[in-house]
Amino acid sequence: MKQKYFTKSKFKLAMECPTKLFYSNNNNIYANKQLEDSFLIALADGGYQVGELAKYYYPGGVLITALDTETSISQTKKLLLKENVIIYEAAIKTGIFFIRTDILIKRGNNIKLIEVKSKSIDKSNKTELTLKKWNPYLEDIAFQKYVLSKAFPEYSISAHLMLADKEASCPTNFLNQKFKLIKDKKGQKKVILSSPLIKDDLSEKILVEINVDNHCENIYQKKFTIANQNLNFSEQVEFFANAYVYNKKIPCIPSTKCSKCEFRATDKEIKKDLRCGFSECWMESFSLSKQEIKEPTVLNIWNFRGKEDLINNQKIKLTDISKTDLFFGATKTTLTNGLSPKERQWLQVEKVKNKDLSYYIDKQNLKKEMAQWVYPFHFIDFETARVAIPFNKGMSPYEGIAFQFSHHIVYENGEIEHKGEYINLTPGQFPNYNFIRELKKQLENDNGTIFRYGSHENSFLNTILKQIQKKSLEELPDKKDLCLFIKSISKSTKNSSDKWQGERIMVDMLNLVKLYYYNPLTNGSNSLKYILPAILNSSKHLQNKYSKPIYGAINGIHSLNFKNKAWIQFDDKGMVEDPYKLLPKVFKNISDTHYKKLTSELDELNNGGIALTAYAKMQFSNVSDFEREEVRKALLRYCELDTLAMVMLYEGWKDLIDC
Repeated sequence: MKQKYFTKSKFKLAMECPTKLFYSNNNNIYANKQLEDSFLIALADGGYQVGELAKYYYPGGVLITALDTETSISQTKKLLLKENVIIYEAAIKTGIFFIRTDILIKRGNNIKLIEVKSKSIDKSNKTELTLKKWNPYLEDIAFQKYVLSKAFPEYSISAHLMLADKEASCPTNFLNQKFKLIKDKKGQKKVILSSPLIKDDLSEKILVEINVDNHCENIYQKKFTIANQNLNFSEQVEFFANAYVYNKKIPCIPSTKCSKCEFRATDKEIKKDLRCGFSECWMESFSLSKQEIKEPTVLNIWNFRGKEDLINNQKIKLTDISKTDLFFGATKTTLTNGLSPKERQWLQVEKVKNKDLSYYIDKQNLKKEMAQWVYPFHFIDFETARVAIPFNKGMSPYEGIAFQFSHHIVYENGEIEHKGEYINLTPGQFPNYNFIRELKKQLENDNGTIFRYGSHENSFLNTILKQIQKKSLEELPDKKDLCLFIKSISKSTKNSSDKWQGERIMVDMLNLVKLYYYNPLTNGSNSLKYILPAILNSSKHLQNKYSKPIYGAINGIHSLNFKNKAWIQFDDKGMVEDPYKLLPKVFKNISDTHYKKLTSELDELNNGGIALTAYAKMQFSNVSDFEREEVRKALLRYCELDTLAMVMLYEGWKDLIDC
């Protein structure tokens, strides 16, 4: 029987939730919503490219290429017999523990452990690593140092994180293009150099090495409560390792973290005899029946910070929650116009308690908002990325890149057209200046109201403005015009020293949703991906209009990417299907379940998970011209639907207000 080891990935899983160790150990029994194709996530994350670049900052090392655990351990042992050696991906085993380190440097009896992360840091901020968001990274390297110390007690071991330096400037152009992520014949991910690195590429480091020994010591001194036991770090690690290796289930302690549990099973998966880890945990913890676990829970409440308290007080189902539970300790929450967050939360709970599926719309206040809008209406959506290794000389890690937008117009006579779009997937090109020029060209012909959904577009205009302001007139002759245009349609962000609010500032439809509209079909989410099918199910006008193939038709709605498209289709329960499901997939050979995860969860986190990942693939992966063109077409359709969704939301509101 193959030896089972407790690894970095299992430690990370246990720190998220110890019960997950059991579910991951029995992956043939429990459904798992982790993305099947981690290649896509690796592209979006940029970690592989950063890891490869880091090796060139420590030249002369030996890469452990063996994938077999025992062979890689043997190769590492031989190298460590040397007095001085640098090892990439060293394989270390001690007892039931096994790790592969990013970079290990041995000098006599001293070992330097370097963990490379694609996360960025402001190295001038000495307190940044004390922030809670860094805990998973610090715990990761603390675990590695712990294993190394057990394996080599006679050595002095120091731990370091290597991170992207926010303040660094890329020394050359197209550095990122030299790192291509591929899959070999065995399906293993690896980075290859498209062309050799030159001296100038490494003349200024865009990654910074930070000693974290003190942070590790703090972690070792902490107490952790696991399965009603108070354990220090080493006791906790040993407890996790034994539970994993001997397949013992650590009892769940439910918390708000459960909302992101990947061990959930759909009805189809349950019919195929796959089990739902999340349901089992909550049924056991709260004595819920199979029917009760299907009901909305406290985890579904929008933007409520008191969820943990409700869970601790055994108030789990929304039907168990009272108004006092939500408003406890709250100051005055009533707004002059629209719903306050507390009122919106209670509206969500109340509709579940009353089994009320009807929508809420504040007709009076929404009408007042609409009366201020100026025709023609412009609906825009940006697709953007932030890459760890910059495109151009002088850029910093994770500088914003705006590579695509879509633009719909609604005219006063009711006519709708997909007016314009922009996309640039060319490897190594920095698109932002042409992006903003094209946006200006499409929006400057009238004074019509411009709409966005969420803060993303405004934030990115602030980013592009800063980039433009750094350029000279020789580099950007139209610098002044571009800056004036950006300021005219945006407002300054909170951290901006220069404060402004444009005379044609964009209207945020997400803010209007929060204030004036709630639909139980969204299950508390305000994402446009959930709002769209909800409004389509509420508006007969939209159903009648878009059930016909008028979108992209000669005498219908002008479209740049669709022909004779009918957006309304009904499922077997008579509900309108999500239009996003009617789009061809950007990525082939990925299951519906995992594609949904990529389009929903990553969209929420990254303002465009599908587009961001596709853009990264075009930059960092070897793809054929045919595949590149297919991805480009798919992205154009995807982004066009984003702005059409905003148009439909506007049309739906207009219908619901007038009905």
